[in-house]
Amino acid sequence: MADQENGTGPGTLVLAGLPIGHRDDTPPRLRAALEGTGIIAAEDTRRLRQFAARLGIRLGGEAGARIVSYYDANERRRAEELLADLLAGHDVLVVTDAGMPGVSDPGYRLVTACVAADVPITAIPGPSAVTTALVLSGLPTDRFCFEGFPPRKGLAAHFAGLADERRTMVFFESPHRVAATLAAMAEAFGPDRRGAVCRELTKTYEEIRRGGLAELAEWAGGQVRGEITLVVEGAGEPVVSRDPEDLAEAVAAREESGVPRRQAIQEVARERGLPKREVYDAVHK
Repeated sequence: MADQENGTGPGTLVLAGLPIGHRDDTPPRLRAALEGTGIIAAEDTRRLRQFAARLGIRLGGEAGARIVSYYDANERRRAEELLADLLAGHDVLVVTDAGMPGVSDPGYRLVTACVAADVPITAIPGPSAVTTALVLSGLPTDRFCFEGFPPRKGLAAHFAGLADERRTMVFFESPHRVAATLAAMAEAFGPDRRGAVCRELTKTYEEIRRGGLAELAEWAGGQVRGEITLVVEGAGEPVVSRDPEDLAEAVAAREESGVPRRQAIQEVARERGLPKREVYDAVHK
């Protein structure tokens, strides 16, 4: 890519995933982009310069790059400035401290602005803490969801809303909150629900701790350091009661709240995945 100095069209927004730990995971395309792009937006400009220095990369090549900070506090304002650069024909490279921009890191606002303005967008994929932790957890990988950072308040209610999620769940968490988060998970999901604490992935002190959520919460009560990714097993298949008395009581409860019997039977059958005739027979027996 090269900046379109003549203004023949917009530049290209490039989202680049930086290594999550080991610097040797840096792909050749990322090296080329760091050396060949004139404008680089970084979550932490100091850390980017340190990263480049360790790898012998000259940011922006001989001409040098204009490096601007792009983090949570200035994301809205900076996105407007970077969009203006793109519309003026300059390529813009966006990087975070580690991982892919826009995934629990700045980038989403700029992407949506570029989509609206019809500015080309591409990505240089890199290592992901989400999928790395998932495959190392030992938990099912066929279906999973990424839940980001849990809220700072209302953990109990938040996890209660996820108690029936059947997919494997992946979370980010800070080290000083991980024990409280695991304890809240154990309360909402059950103490024996399987989980994994993935710490310092691909780094020197990488550690994967697996076990029940209550066991992991107790372990995390000590001092846990580093970057943390949590992986939690999804809920099992719900146990559906086909006991006639139970079905009749479920229909009666709806009738007491004002739901007509026919509708109540349909609702109970649908919720439990049973034939309406089976529920009907249970009620009339």
